[in-house]
Amino acid sequence: MESENNPANNMALVKHCDMPEDMRVDCVETVSSAIETALEKHAQNYENAAKAVKTQMDKKYGKSWHCIIGEGYGFSITHEAKNLLYMYFNGNLAILVFKAL
Repeated sequence: MESENNPANNMALVKHCDMPEDMRVDCVETVSSAIETALEKHAQNYENAAKAVKTQMDKKYGKSWHCIIGEGYGFSITHEAKNLLYMYFNGNLAILVFKAL
């Protein structure tokens, strides 16, 4: 049985993305780093990770970014074209990053 803390499990699976490739890579790296940092401090508390992702994306790509991190949620959003990333991390942790209109 593999441990949940095994680094091999810290994998990002992009389910949908309409961002340019360089932005996608940067966003996935930002999300992965923020989640790993947040989990070191507080297991299962993703609020700080979501805030960190939003702050980084606002600085790099302009204001109005949003980040949702969690398990078992649905969503319906309106977003700016070419500014959406929906991914999973560690198998079942869903992350939605998007820039609002």
